[in-house]
Amino acid sequence: MAPGGIACKEEIAFTDGDILTLNADSSSPFRKAASPFGGSLGTSAGNVQDLLECPVCMNLIYPPIYQCPNGHTLCEKCKARVRNSCPTCRGELGNIRCLALERVAESLEVPCKYQHFGCYEIFPYYSKQSHEKSCKYRPYGCPYAGAECSVTGDIPQLVTHLKNDHKVDMHDGCTFNHRYVKSNPQEIDNATWMLTVFNCFGRQFCLHFEAFRLGMAPVYMAFLRFMGTEDEARQFSYTLEVGGNGRKLIWQGIPRSIRDSHRKVRESQDGLIIQRNLALFFSGGDRQELKLKVSGRIWKEQ
Repeated sequence: MAPGGIACKEEIAFTDGDILTLNADSSSPFRKAASPFGGSLGTSAGNVQDLLECPVCMNLIYPPIYQCPNGHTLCEKCKARVRNSCPTCRGELGNIRCLALERVAESLEVPCKYQHFGCYEIFPYYSKQSHEKSCKYRPYGCPYAGAECSVTGDIPQLVTHLKNDHKVDMHDGCTFNHRYVKSNPQEIDNATWMLTVFNCFGRQFCLHFEAFRLGMAPVYMAFLRFMGTEDEARQFSYTLEVGGNGRKLIWQGIPRSIRDSHRKVRESQDGLIIQRNLALFFSGGDRQELKLKVSGRIWKEQ
């Protein structure tokens, strides 16, 4: 066997009635686990973790786990990328499954990868991925809508990021009046105004204002997103009001969590939608310039 490989087909044998125990130490993410299908395996949990790490993408491997004839393993996604050449020994890969390593993985219990964000639950190895996709402690994406920003983090980190990197306006209070101005609005079919963040009840709310086409009709849309989970967002309600010339539109809703992208909120039309002609009517004058005042209030449901 080549250095760094695991003889999955030959050297790990399992017999009925034997118990597999893995000696986990404090530095490993693996806990001790027992399996009804394992022979005695004198491998530390740290070594098992190394065996379950893909050498190409460095992520944990989930079935199907493939190996070359020399025992080097890799994940299914990377197997397609390396064009049938083992990334460790450059030998031909073929389609050999490492069934023994897959069975070893079944015996493991592992913590969520968002442990440092506060999730201390332990899961069977093969349940880990599905949990992490919806873990309430997983990092949030940056809510800034003016550009595709890839920054992720917890809420305090994102608040600092918005303030320092995106120069977002931060305001304290649960009521607001915000003015949106644009010359030659007929020339703009897609636009996103600067995000505004309000600190209210010790939490942060993001006010969005965007121009786009709803079908063939040019519209403006204002909506609020909450910097927190969906369950937390449902504890709050808000109103948005816009008007002029003796008329007004009022929207009342529940802020959407920033787990939902601004595009998803926009596509669901979950906010105050104003047709362009009506927005220009509210603006007054000769309707050649958008001068729209959006006022709002946030409150906490009892």
